[in-house]
Amino acid sequence: MPETIPLRRQPPTRLRRLPVRQIICLVPFALVALWAANNWSLVASGVSRLAGADIGWLLMGAATTGMCWVAASCVRQGTVVERLPVARLLASQFAAGAANHLLPAGLGAHVVTLRFMRGCGIPLDRSTAALALYSLVEAVARIGLLLALVLAFPDALRLNELVPPGRAVLTALVVTVAVIAVAAITLAAIPRLRRFIAGFLRTALTDARALHKRPSRALALWGGALAFPLLQAGVLVCVALALGLPVWWPHIVVAYLAASIAAGFIPAPGGIGSVEPALAVALVMVGAPLVVATATVLGFRFLTVWLPLLPGVAVLAALVRWRVL
Repeated sequence: MPETIPLRRQPPTRLRRLPVRQIICLVPFALVALWAANNWSLVASGVSRLAGADIGWLLMGAATTGMCWVAASCVRQGTVVERLPVARLLASQFAAGAANHLLPAGLGAHVVTLRFMRGCGIPLDRSTAALALYSLVEAVARIGLLLALVLAFPDALRLNELVPPGRAVLTALVVTVAVIAVAAITLAAIPRLRRFIAGFLRTALTDARALHKRPSRALALWGGALAFPLLQAGVLVCVALALGLPVWWPHIVVAYLAASIAAGFIPAPGGIGSVEPALAVALVMVGAPLVVATATVLGFRFLTVWLPLLPGVAVLAALVRWRVL
């Protein structure tokens, strides 16, 4: 009989040896470095202005940043009937802030929250419905706050400069109608997709009705959704006061809400590269000098994004290691 040659196990390929997770965690830092390199002149002037900022107001801004995660946790709790573990919920939202800079349009934060809710025993359909409810309530609260503040302070923004030319409005209308038409045709042509979306909407509406029958959940949902953008705007106000920005603080809040809504249409990871110019333009529109506005935006992004990024990645890794996510 011919001698059989024993099979040898193939050594792991180099691709499998690559620390993929560690590489992904470095993506936000690369994006920040790329944005800074493309806007180096403004960054340099802004940093020089930040060097002489009032440290007391900056510390107040850092404390307000910490309250943002509490508000986000309240909204997440308000999207489900079940009581979520408070400490792990706060940790997951802190980690979600770091994950938000890995994927566009807030998908990173949603993925972390989805895995957290699944770990808490909430079914997939209801966890997904909770994420949709979070996005809807957050958008409604942010737009509602902006409209209310614009009505209260009509001179905050130069609205005549915000109105686009007629061709741009017509183009936007045509694109909107085309998107709606394509969505309708797709739903009509694919019965399975239509049944899936119908079931998802039924689940979402059932959960939303159940949540609003419980005052504690409704308060957490809407209170947190209103508090989060106001706290973020409060961080921007603190940085502006630290730099002596010659703009009334309600106008700064209006500028933040307008810029955050506008930047939301650009699906950049963590808003990097979209929030910065939108905030700078909004601050200039409410009367801030360009250099001071740029320094204010840099200080705001440092407190809300860059400073908590590394600790957030560490917490995210720890939660994954402990199988919380």
